[in-house]
Amino acid sequence: MTETTVPSIDEITDAFALIDDWEERYRYVIELGKQLPALRPDQRNEDNRVRGCASNVWLVTHVRDAGPDAVVSFEGESDAHIVKGLVAVTLAYYSGQRARWIVDHDAFELFRSFGFEQHLTPQRSNGVRSMIDRIRKDAVRALAA
Repeated sequence: MTETTVPSIDEITDAFALIDDWEERYRYVIELGKQLPALRPDQRNEDNRVRGCASNVWLVTHVRDAGPDAVVSFEGESDAHIVKGLVAVTLAYYSGQRARWIVDHDAFELFRSFGFEQHLTPQRSNGVRSMIDRIRKDAVRALAA
Protein backbone atom coordinates (compact mmCIF):
# COMPACT_ATOMS: atom_id res chain seq x y z
CA MET A 1 0.00 0.00 0.00
CA THR A 2 1.22 3.46 -0.87
CA GLU A 3 0.71 6.23 1.66
CA THR A 4 -1.10 9.28 0.41
CA THR A 5 0.71 12.57 0.10
CA VAL A 6 -2.48 14.49 0.76
CA PRO A 7 -2.30 17.05 3.60
CA SER A 8 -3.85 16.15 6.95
CA ILE A 9 -7.50 16.89 7.54
CA ASP A 10 -6.46 19.72 9.88
CA GLU A 11 -4.36 21.30 7.12
CA ILE A 12 -7.24 20.93 4.66
CA THR A 13 -9.65 22.50 7.17
CA ASP A 14 -7.24 25.42 7.71
CA ALA A 15 -6.92 25.91 3.95
CA PHE A 16 -10.70 25.99 3.51
CA ALA A 17 -10.93 28.61 6.26
CA LEU A 18 -8.58 30.83 4.25
CA ILE A 19 -10.20 30.35 0.83
CA ASP A 20 -13.41 32.33 0.43
CA ASP A 21 -13.93 32.01 -3.32
CA TRP A 22 -15.66 28.81 -4.48
CA GLU A 23 -13.72 28.67 -7.74
CA GLU A 24 -10.52 28.67 -5.68
CA ARG A 25 -11.94 26.01 -3.36
CA TYR A 26 -12.74 23.80 -6.35
CA ARG A 27 -9.21 24.27 -7.66
CA TYR A 28 -7.82 23.35 -4.25
CA VAL A 29 -9.96 20.19 -4.11
CA ILE A 30 -8.79 19.21 -7.60
CA GLU A 31 -5.16 19.75 -6.52
CA LEU A 32 -5.75 17.49 -3.51
CA GLY A 33 -7.00 14.80 -5.87
CA LYS A 34 -3.84 15.09 -7.97
CA GLN A 35 -1.81 14.30 -4.84
CA LEU A 36 -3.48 10.90 -4.37
CA PRO A 37 -1.31 8.03 -5.52
CA ALA A 38 -2.91 6.15 -8.41
CA LEU A 39 -4.36 2.74 -7.74
CA ARG A 40 -2.87 -0.19 -9.57
CA PRO A 41 -5.00 -1.26 -12.56
CA ASP A 42 -5.96 -4.52 -10.79
CA GLN A 43 -7.34 -2.47 -7.85
CA ARG A 44 -9.79 -0.66 -10.14
CA ASN A 45 -12.23 -3.57 -10.11
CA GLU A 46 -15.90 -4.15 -9.34
CA ASP A 47 -15.19 -5.29 -5.76
CA ASN A 48 -13.52 -1.95 -4.99
CA ARG A 49 -15.95 0.23 -6.94
CA VAL A 50 -18.22 2.40 -4.78
CA ARG A 51 -21.85 1.92 -5.71
CA GLY A 52 -24.01 5.03 -5.87
CA CYS A 53 -21.39 7.33 -7.39
CA ALA A 54 -22.08 8.79 -10.84
CA SER A 55 -18.34 8.88 -11.56
CA ASN A 56 -16.21 5.81 -11.11
CA VAL A 57 -14.80 5.71 -7.57
CA TRP A 58 -12.71 2.88 -6.20
CA LEU A 59 -11.77 2.33 -2.56
CA VAL A 60 -9.28 -0.22 -1.29
CA THR A 61 -9.56 -0.99 2.42
CA HIS A 62 -6.68 -2.20 4.59
CA VAL A 63 -7.25 -3.43 8.14
CA ARG A 64 -4.58 -3.77 10.80
CA ASP A 65 -5.37 -5.66 14.02
CA ALA A 66 -8.94 -6.66 13.14
CA GLY A 67 -11.37 -6.68 16.04
CA PRO A 68 -11.89 -4.07 18.76
CA ASP A 69 -8.48 -2.45 18.15
CA ALA A 70 -8.72 -2.42 14.36
CA VAL A 71 -7.06 0.43 12.49
CA VAL A 72 -8.34 1.00 8.98
CA SER A 73 -6.59 2.77 6.12
CA PHE A 74 -7.79 3.41 2.62
CA GLU A 75 -6.57 4.04 -0.88
CA GLY A 76 -8.87 5.59 -3.41
CA GLU A 77 -9.24 7.01 -6.85
CA SER A 78 -11.79 8.41 -9.27
CA ASP A 79 -11.83 9.07 -12.99
CA ALA A 80 -13.27 12.57 -12.43
CA HIS A 81 -11.01 15.41 -11.20
CA ILE A 82 -13.32 17.03 -8.66
CA VAL A 83 -14.49 13.65 -7.37
CA LYS A 84 -10.90 12.48 -6.94
CA GLY A 85 -10.39 15.56 -4.78
CA LEU A 86 -13.45 14.67 -2.72
CA VAL A 87 -11.97 11.19 -2.32
CA ALA A 88 -8.74 12.81 -1.08
CA VAL A 89 -10.59 14.88 1.53
CA THR A 90 -12.54 11.82 2.70
CA LEU A 91 -9.41 9.70 3.00
CA ALA A 92 -7.60 12.48 4.86
CA TYR A 93 -10.45 12.37 7.39
CA TYR A 94 -10.74 8.60 7.80
CA SER A 95 -7.59 6.78 6.70
CA GLY A 96 -5.41 5.51 9.53
CA GLN A 97 -8.10 5.89 12.18
CA ARG A 98 -9.36 3.24 14.57
CA ALA A 99 -12.42 1.45 13.21
CA ARG A 100 -14.51 2.45 16.24
CA TRP A 101 -13.71 6.15 15.56
CA ILE A 102 -14.69 5.75 11.89
CA VAL A 103 -18.02 4.19 12.84
CA ASP A 104 -18.70 7.01 15.31
CA HIS A 105 -17.80 9.90 12.97
CA ASP A 106 -19.68 10.98 9.87
CA ALA A 107 -17.45 12.95 7.49
CA PHE A 108 -20.54 14.37 5.83
CA GLU A 109 -20.71 16.85 8.72
CA LEU A 110 -17.22 18.03 7.76
CA PHE A 111 -18.32 18.37 4.13
CA ARG A 112 -21.29 20.46 5.31
CA SER A 113 -18.97 22.72 7.33
CA PHE A 114 -16.89 23.28 4.18
CA GLY A 115 -20.06 24.31 2.33
CA PHE A 116 -20.01 21.40 -0.10
CA GLU A 117 -23.68 20.65 0.46
CA GLN A 118 -24.62 23.97 -1.17
CA HIS A 119 -21.95 23.85 -3.89
CA LEU A 120 -22.01 20.25 -5.11
CA THR A 121 -24.65 18.85 -7.40
CA PRO A 122 -27.13 16.52 -5.68
CA GLN A 123 -25.59 13.67 -7.69
CA ARG A 124 -22.09 14.44 -6.33
CA SER A 125 -23.44 14.84 -2.79
CA ASN A 126 -25.08 11.41 -3.08
CA GLY A 127 -21.77 10.00 -4.32
CA VAL A 128 -19.93 11.45 -1.33
CA ARG A 129 -22.55 9.95 0.97
CA SER A 130 -22.10 6.55 -0.75
CA MET A 131 -18.32 6.74 -0.28
CA ILE A 132 -18.65 7.64 3.41
CA ASP A 133 -21.21 4.87 3.95
CA ARG A 134 -18.89 2.33 2.32
CA ILE A 135 -15.94 3.41 4.52
CA ARG A 136 -18.04 3.16 7.67
CA LYS A 137 -19.38 -0.28 6.66
CA ASP A 138 -15.82 -1.47 6.10
CA ALA A 139 -14.96 -0.22 9.59
CA VAL A 140 -17.91 -2.16 11.06
CA ARG A 141 -16.62 -5.30 9.30
CA ALA A 142 -13.12 -4.69 10.69
CA LEU A 143 -14.53 -4.48 14.22
CA ALA A 144 -16.48 -7.70 13.78
CA ALA A 145 -13.51 -9.69 12.44
